[in-house]
Amino acid sequence: MAESRQRESSHTANQSKQSQEQQADERMRETLLKADTFTNAPKVSRKTSTKEEREVIAKQQEEEHKEAEKLAKTATKGAIGRWWTRVQSGPNKVTFTMAVVALGVVYGDIGTSPLYTMQTFLNGQGGIQNADREAILGVLSLVFWSITLITTVKYVLIAMRIDNKGEGGIFALYSLIRKYGGWLAIPAMLGGAAFLADSVLTPAVSISSAVEGLKTIPVFEPMFRENANLTMIITAIIILLLFSVQSRGTESIGRVFGSIVMVWFGFLAVVGVFNLSNDWSVFAALNPVYGIRFLFSPHNAAGIALMGTVFLSTTGAEALYSDMGHVGRGNIYFTWPFIKIALVFNYFGQGAWMLRNQHNSALEGVESLNPFFQMMSPGVRYLAVALSVTAGIIASQALITGAFTMVAEATGLNWMPHLQVRYPARTRGQLYIPVVNGVLCVSTLAVLFLFRDSEHISAAYGLALTITMITTTVLLAVYMWYNRHKVGAIVFSIVFLSIQIMFFIASMAKFLHGGWFTMLLTLMILMIMVTWNDGTKIERSQRRHMKRKDFLPALEKLHGDFRIPYFADNIVYLTSDSEMKRLDTDIFFSIFADHPKRARAWWAVSVQTTDEPFTREYSVENFGTDYLFRVKIKLGFKVSQSIPAYIHQIMHDLEHTGELPQQKSQYPKLDADPGVGTIKYVLIHKALMPESTISERGALSLQMKYAIRHAAGSPVKWFGLAPYNPLIEVQPLFLSTRRPPRLKREANNLRQIESNEDVLALAKSSAKSAKATKQSAAQASEAKPARNQKSAVSGSQQRQANQRKNQ
Repeated sequence: MAESRQRESSHTANQSKQSQEQQADERMRETLLKADTFTNAPKVSRKTSTKEEREVIAKQQEEEHKEAEKLAKTATKGAIGRWWTRVQSGPNKVTFTMAVVALGVVYGDIGTSPLYTMQTFLNGQGGIQNADREAILGVLSLVFWSITLITTVKYVLIAMRIDNKGEGGIFALYSLIRKYGGWLAIPAMLGGAAFLADSVLTPAVSISSAVEGLKTIPVFEPMFRENANLTMIITAIIILLLFSVQSRGTESIGRVFGSIVMVWFGFLAVVGVFNLSNDWSVFAALNPVYGIRFLFSPHNAAGIALMGTVFLSTTGAEALYSDMGHVGRGNIYFTWPFIKIALVFNYFGQGAWMLRNQHNSALEGVESLNPFFQMMSPGVRYLAVALSVTAGIIASQALITGAFTMVAEATGLNWMPHLQVRYPARTRGQLYIPVVNGVLCVSTLAVLFLFRDSEHISAAYGLALTITMITTTVLLAVYMWYNRHKVGAIVFSIVFLSIQIMFFIASMAKFLHGGWFTMLLTLMILMIMVTWNDGTKIERSQRRHMKRKDFLPALEKLHGDFRIPYFADNIVYLTSDSEMKRLDTDIFFSIFADHPKRARAWWAVSVQTTDEPFTREYSVENFGTDYLFRVKIKLGFKVSQSIPAYIHQIMHDLEHTGELPQQKSQYPKLDADPGVGTIKYVLIHKALMPESTISERGALSLQMKYAIRHAAGSPVKWFGLAPYNPLIEVQPLFLSTRRPPRLKREANNLRQIESNEDVLALAKSSAKSAKATKQSAAQASEAKPARNQKSAVSGSQQRQANQRKNQ
């Protein structure tokens, strides 16, 4: 009876305990379900696109449909209609909206050249009193033919026909021809570095030269006379505002600037024609003889340095090519004739004004006389200053957008670290790089505070850009040579290299007056490119891949080894390696390094950015297992790279298909997803081993690459991993290493020495006995065949005797 009551009480206790455990599990499940309300962790929706994206796609499709209908109607309107239809259906497509954007993004730099080119010319000749008709016609001739040959012929007619999927610029050009020789990386890097260095000076010189126009207005003249730093302060404020709006994208900025640029170039043309109305004879400068004669004339006070001044009129030509991907080639073709006519009218108008005022004694003592503002009446100067300041901002914009493009292309070539890139507009050419924007802003302000005014900044301006033009010419000639235009390549090289080398030699006169700064910037950027490229090559030479038969046995054993606790339910490795059928050794050794990282599943994930704006796709390779997965995620350039949310979706998808065993979270997690186990994200960085047999240059390149990567930022931020406490793991870079000599044990005392001697004697005697044993064994083995042979002989003789006996 007592035993039955004891069993009943025990049964009741067990039921009570089970009930309590069930209640605890129920409360735990409720806690897990409620966790989402506390964390609001990012999750993917059931739809493959957002409402905004669907609206954008629908609008784009509607525009394309309307455009197709419009072209179909145009094609029926004779030969001109068919020609226009072909143009609008090809890469030279022209749209009014993008033509306006082209005005605002591309032409700002070359549009501000009239502000300071002729001013620099007069300073070089010693004042307007020394600029006679021969000098003025000579410089106008050089300016006209420089714009015609460099900008129109080289860039608009030749370079822009050589594009890489619609993209232009020196890096896009290099991508087309790098298969023809490794040496081509040298001019490409040098030209790109010089272009980026020039991007720092353009905002400072363009905006400051425009702001200084306020000094020519009588109302503001006393204010600027009392405060010498006022121009610099106003310029700094404008530069800060300009860089602060870059995140909105160049398309929206270009639309606003485009209409202003149209007014600006129209203003340049009108002011030029107004001054030309009194003296049309300056158009005699269209004859190139005037320019050549004056360049080598003894009356040319500047000598060959005059070409450095003339070069200022072509600054911005490289932007036409580099910004081609932003606005389209056809829109530049469509707008360039208007731009060139306006520039020619303005330059020749300034020439006509200088001819009229050569003997004006009131202008002889004016410091830094600027024909651009002086040829206008005081009332018109208000409008001129306002427009020129805006044009200076636009000039800066042209180089900033060009710098974004160059850095993005350099990243694609593995010449610069991977940086966070944003795409504010619908086209991939419209991009924004926060780190580059910040570096450019700080560098531009540093240039402004260092040189203080446009006169000193212009001393450094343009020198670096001559290097870019020379290297672009070399790469264009190589492309033409290997594409069945060998004669054209030779003529092209001779003509344009001779002109641009002359520009470079002339601009070197600026070296001690500020050109050293741009050259220093160029060398610094070049050093980043070279070291990053060398470091990447060294790392890739070490990268190895393992086949399935090599890594699966070890992973299978670790997966089933219950003696080792789980490091995490899921370990996710983010890698730049896109190999799907094999496994990177870095991941393999990370799993087994130190204490093995056992998990329910290991993941190797790479992210690829596509050329389409709203792509969301992924592919999976499981190697025939349910615990190892190789994942490639393809995201459009407009899609946010929220990797944790996509990883959760992929895990749920694989659980649904049965490829991944179900995982249930036992406790609340930050991601608030009870249907997936814990996740640990791992990123692998490399460190050079001190024993590596590597050159000093290679070691320096790797060290600098790691330092640059540390300063540029981590993928942890780009992929949204920071809240999930990812593991940053450092692995040794296993290059060929030296084998150090063995260590020799040092004896501590006499007893140890005696002991060591006894051990040594014992070892010798053991060695002797072992040797004797081996010798005896060898003799025995030799004797045994002899005995066997003797017995075999005697046996043979006995058989023969028996045979004779029987016979």
